[in-house]
Amino acid sequence: MNGTPAIELRKINKRFGPVHANRNIDLVVKKGSIHGIIGENGAGKSTLMSILYGFYHADDGDIVINGNKVSIPDSKSAISLGIGMVHQHFMLVDNFSVLENVILGAEGGARLAGGVDKARQELRRLEEEYELRVDPDAIVQDLPVGLQQRVEILKALFRGADILILDEPTGVLTPAEADHLFKILEVLRDEGKTVLLITHKLREIMAITDTVSVMRRGEMVATRETSQTSMSELAELMVGRSVLLRVEKEQAQPSDTVLAIENLTVTDSRGVQVVKDVSFEVRAGEIVGIAGVSGNGQSELLETLAGIRRATSGTLRIGGQVIDLADRIIDPAEMRQLSMGHVPEDRHRMGLVTSFPEYENAILGYHHDPEYSNGVFLDLAAIKKTAQTEIERYDIRPPNPLLKTANFSGGNQQKIVLAREIERDPQVLLVGQPTRGVDIGAIEFIHKRLIEMRDAAKGVLLVSVELDEIRGLSDRILVMFDGRIVGERGPDASEGELGLLMAGVEGEAS
Repeated sequence: MNGTPAIELRKINKRFGPVHANRNIDLVVKKGSIHGIIGENGAGKSTLMSILYGFYHADDGDIVINGNKVSIPDSKSAISLGIGMVHQHFMLVDNFSVLENVILGAEGGARLAGGVDKARQELRRLEEEYELRVDPDAIVQDLPVGLQQRVEILKALFRGADILILDEPTGVLTPAEADHLFKILEVLRDEGKTVLLITHKLREIMAITDTVSVMRRGEMVATRETSQTSMSELAELMVGRSVLLRVEKEQAQPSDTVLAIENLTVTDSRGVQVVKDVSFEVRAGEIVGIAGVSGNGQSELLETLAGIRRATSGTLRIGGQVIDLADRIIDPAEMRQLSMGHVPEDRHRMGLVTSFPEYENAILGYHHDPEYSNGVFLDLAAIKKTAQTEIERYDIRPPNPLLKTANFSGGNQQKIVLAREIERDPQVLLVGQPTRGVDIGAIEFIHKRLIEMRDAAKGVLLVSVELDEIRGLSDRILVMFDGRIVGERGPDASEGELGLLMAGVEGEAS
């Protein structure tokens, strides 16, 4: 029985109209193993996992769980077969307690026949057995994201999951929280659970998985024992060509200060200070990275500098002007006039109008420029020419400026925003999460463009939750915790040192 795989997928096909998202997929996952699945955006990973969890139904092919051929028409059926899923964006009710979230949807099951007390006992047993300790009476919204993730895992285990699917589980975690998650996954594996790990982080694949499968353009192109492969081989399998995994750059040659912030404080709509007395500068010819776990003020800082959010106090110096942010509201148009570009963290909410065609997004925010507008009418021919030029320079696919932006992959959508901002040749570029949800080939391209900007004597302010990205691109690293800058380091700072600062523990860094 030990030789029977936990999961077998045989010739799985799934089409969405003309798009063949999964093409004759075969996959075998051993029981009691951690099996990684990697691939570029649009490779079909999420579709395949959605079929396994019952969100989608395969057009044809077979699913075999523990040696038995099964049908999984919905997630309820998946749960009944012992399959649980921890989504990238947690499916929790913020104002419910941990216990209430864990039992939600299972209130009428046999596990709750004895009432909430019995559920509490079961939760306590799971916490102890799998080292998933969390206060069952804590309100979820009061928990840090690492503990919220534990609640999601407990929720799946409470429902009897023997197979656990985790989708990009470390995107919101500090390095220390990610390490603790890996220890939990190892405990789950050692207790006989099977873990499917979907991630784009090759370091994580190498650190935690037993086996890794690679998908490309809807097909399963390779499966390797992790101990028998390397990051460079996996990257090449993902994109079909060799990929530079490290950022190559010369020593920075910083010169004059192009952006200076002094004593910046920002208060949100609830009256809570989210940026607290922050001061720093960015010089021409350097990339300044801001590291930190999501939710520590980096987003509000970028939005304030871009003119999207109002500051409570502080001054801003750019383009020879000193602006008292307490006196007046700056807006994005004014910041563009002062030669500041902005690649926002959330391209869908702030960077694009996805229902617009690509050529309209290519000049969004710059549509009043004389080259595109005479004040009354837009020059569509000039706009489409700009879009076509950016498509060629940034290898945006498909190369069709008339296509709705919603129909481009995440990586190509990011290229549209990046091209729009960089091609205006700003003196300062604000970049938030430049490679979030972007595949490894596009990551390489985007990193090269940012280094080219730096080498053209521009100042770049980079915000990213990816420590590898921060360390690879930055010439100086600032770390934010609880709205403050708690330390400055060079790019050679260790992940552990930066991780302590990100967690609010200064250690040697005081």
